[in-house]
Amino acid sequence: MHDDRTLVEARLRRVLDERIRPAVYPESVPLEVAVWNAPGEPVPVAEGLAAAPGPIAVGDMWGAPWGTSWFSVTGTVPAEWAGKTVEALLDLGFDENMPGFQCEGLVYRPDGTPVKGLNPRNQWVRIGAPVAGGEEVRLHIEAASNPVILDYHPFVPTQLGDKDTAGSAPQYRLTRTDLAVFDERVWQLVLDLEVLGELMHELPVDGARRWDILRAVGRALDAIDLQDVNGTAAAARSCLEEVLAAPARHTAHKISAVGHAHIDSAWLWPLRETVRKVARTTANMTALLEDEPDFIYTMSQAQQFAWIKEHRPEVYARVKNAVADGRFVPAGGMWVESDTNMPGSEAMARQFVHGKRFFIDEFGVENDEAWLPDTFGFAAGLPQIIKAAGAKWLLTQKISWSRTNTFPHHTFQWEGIDGTRIFTHFPPVDTYNCSMKGSEIAHAAKNFKDKGVAKHSLAPTGWGDGGGGTTREMVGKAARMRSLEGSATVQWETPADFFAKAEAEYVNPPVWVGELYLELHRATLTSQARTKQGNRRSEHLLHEAELWAATAAVRTGFPYPYEQLDRIWKTVLLHQFHDILPGSSIAWVHREAEETYAALAVELTGIIDDAQRALAGDGPGTLVFNAAPHERHGVAAGGAGSATHGGQAQLSAREGGGFVLDNGLLQVEIDGRGLVVSLYDIGAERETVAPGRAANLLQIHPDFPNMWDAWDVDEFYRNTVTDLTDADEVTAVGGSASVRVVRCFGDSKVTQLLTLAAGAKRLDIDTEVDWHETEKFLKAAFPLDIHAGRYASETQFGHFHRATHTNTSWEAAKFEACNHRFVHIEEPGWGIALVTDSTYGHDVTRTVRASDSGTTTTLRVSLLRAPRFPDPETDQGVHRFRHALVPGAAIGDAVREGFRINLPERLVPGDGEVAPLAAVDNDAVVLSAVKLADDASGDVVVRLYESRGGRARARITPGFEAAGATATDLLERPLTDAPELEVADGAVKLSLRPFELITVRLARAQA
Repeated sequence: MHDDRTLVEARLRRVLDERIRPAVYPESVPLEVAVWNAPGEPVPVAEGLAAAPGPIAVGDMWGAPWGTSWFSVTGTVPAEWAGKTVEALLDLGFDENMPGFQCEGLVYRPDGTPVKGLNPRNQWVRIGAPVAGGEEVRLHIEAASNPVILDYHPFVPTQLGDKDTAGSAPQYRLTRTDLAVFDERVWQLVLDLEVLGELMHELPVDGARRWDILRAVGRALDAIDLQDVNGTAAAARSCLEEVLAAPARHTAHKISAVGHAHIDSAWLWPLRETVRKVARTTANMTALLEDEPDFIYTMSQAQQFAWIKEHRPEVYARVKNAVADGRFVPAGGMWVESDTNMPGSEAMARQFVHGKRFFIDEFGVENDEAWLPDTFGFAAGLPQIIKAAGAKWLLTQKISWSRTNTFPHHTFQWEGIDGTRIFTHFPPVDTYNCSMKGSEIAHAAKNFKDKGVAKHSLAPTGWGDGGGGTTREMVGKAARMRSLEGSATVQWETPADFFAKAEAEYVNPPVWVGELYLELHRATLTSQARTKQGNRRSEHLLHEAELWAATAAVRTGFPYPYEQLDRIWKTVLLHQFHDILPGSSIAWVHREAEETYAALAVELTGIIDDAQRALAGDGPGTLVFNAAPHERHGVAAGGAGSATHGGQAQLSAREGGGFVLDNGLLQVEIDGRGLVVSLYDIGAERETVAPGRAANLLQIHPDFPNMWDAWDVDEFYRNTVTDLTDADEVTAVGGSASVRVVRCFGDSKVTQLLTLAAGAKRLDIDTEVDWHETEKFLKAAFPLDIHAGRYASETQFGHFHRATHTNTSWEAAKFEACNHRFVHIEEPGWGIALVTDSTYGHDVTRTVRASDSGTTTTLRVSLLRAPRFPDPETDQGVHRFRHALVPGAAIGDAVREGFRINLPERLVPGDGEVAPLAAVDNDAVVLSAVKLADDASGDVVVRLYESRGGRARARITPGFEAAGATATDLLERPLTDAPELEVADGAVKLSLRPFELITVRLARAQA
């Protein structure tokens, strides 16, 4: 037989595009349309519905950037359409290739009832099926003219990312507002041919199944009268029945599809627009659930549910009903899909506390899974947090984006720093926006790395980011692939049902130990420094506010601000979303974030001040409040009293220029360039700085990645570097052992204050940068005379080790990594720590010196970048950073100094010495939270963890009469499998594994 395969395939493409798809709507009449453009920000629904519209016609331009237009469309169903299915076709100027990234709409009836969203791949509204003819049609569309930021030529700098700079030129052309007859037979034929055509291309050319499909498709195309597609569609479909009915092989890969719309809580749009994106999508999905009985939809991020509850209650009512039916599934149990690298220990825990509690309170639903498809890597402390929140599974997609190494598993156990293991799945479909294309389904089956021992994978299905979610076409295609020869099987299932099946079939999955590092988007550890500083500051202010408010409540009856703290926590958690905290959103988002963090700082400082004044009393003197979890200057951790300071620091001139600082513990030499050329540990008789090198060396690199400007730094940036060694000023600061260094470079200026405090074994470095560079990367380098094969950086509830070498491609790919409060490098018996109050990115490299064969290990902290997309003015202006270098530091010293720099002492007038509300007798065991229980019972909750990576015993001594102690989960509920705790001799005894976190609820005795 002659090979006519390519001929039939080409015929199918053209006939589908030019004849069959257009015949889905064989008849149409225009609707009348008018528009009202809301001034400024979006208005309430009632106001938009009541506004008087003005004229507009199809073909006219509309929509200034970030504007809102209320369209009214009216018309009458023709009488001759009686008995037919009729839909309104409403094209606002959509580009079908950009679902979620351009204009969108939400359709309302005149009484304010939401109907469904309008999106590039979802432009229809059902009027009747069937209609009687003569019905009056009146619909209102709240249309958002969101500008296209990420265009066909991506990553081009644009001023469209802020309403203040975007201008007012109309963005879109109104394309279609019609009533049309919907021919379901033709629509079904389209899906038949799409499914078979896409499957055919994935099958081997020499396989019989491919040719069976090809011949069936050829017969169907022969059966169609191209001048009467609607009249011959049924005959064409009958030609395809046999090949569509052939069942899948019993060995076929099994895909659990779940409806999904990954909606970034902010990204290329501001927070306020996400509220509307969620409303449009959920209106779509509740409508689809009503039409499709097998369909299941899932949505994560409690914040997004809370938004529509507050701002779109008419949509939320539909969501609640669908959740109650069990087919609209809240997923993930987190407040937002947060970044997981940078949030601190408590913040990461509270993501689950507030997310799970919202779902429990609103819907009676408790999640067993964490759902983070798009997060930029996963910190090694996360498994323990997931388990402590009462969950046991994790789903993510993002690691498939790694550019160097291919992850070896799709289903596996992920082991964290404390040994906790979480059953984890990476969908092999390699997208969280699956559209049920045959190529996607085939890729999932072929790509699945656990063949032979497992058969199940998950496919999150639908257009995200305001693209409208799952479409009826996706549901129709999935139905055809439920059991179809040559294809993986597809079945709609909840995430919980998928995980239960996957876990049951894979009894002994492989184990991955340590962080899930994304080999991409490394620059998100540095971009938008003010956002990152606001996050770090807010986390620690919340720690103080809870500690001192709880202490004052127990001791003085101070009113504990439950609702205020709850609201502030949720605001901080929202801003840890994986495109806000990482610095990858438009200018509008980060401008608002900076304003929000400043307001929260004022509010939290007010809580702290009020509580401390209540505790301090009215007597003379000054108290030092110590919120850190370690004793400082004689003041107990979590207490207040009189501080004691000892020793002195001296400053003298250095031979050859510069200065020498000496406090009896360290001797620091700063040369005439303002560089640290010696940092000598007097007690250990050990030099810190590598021979012939200088520390605190500022270095600047060109920084123009191949793509994803705010997200990425590509390794080739290291090829070109400029050392900033020229100083405009190196002067001693009177009254202290401090040296001021000023450097100007490019259009920028750096001012540093290097201080050696009396009695402190550390060099404090305060840096102010007036930054006006473009596409540059600023780092501070510390070449250290130390030999170590690995180093530690703090993560949630502990620290994680990474290699200093690049033996393998996995190690080489980690050329930029994350730290929290410290990085620590150690030889046996001596180490050094660098602590920071706000920076997260760093790199560590090592070389061997030719002069003495010794090892120089260079630690560099990342200070600032200047990408131009999506915010063309990223990080311009003044920034302030605080770091400290701590020679001779063991890991415990690194932990202590990290808390010190982030939780400075506070001086408060008064003489009422304050004992800790909860004291711990082992410095290795750190209190991460001291607060009152969220249920307002008055119980005191303390969370603590082993911080050094070893086993520890500790006693918690409550600073009040405790009636009992209970080990709880993060939601402060008793654990059923934990050993019973008791208060004996006024204390609670604990035994902790390395990095173990424990939450203890202390009941207060009745007065």
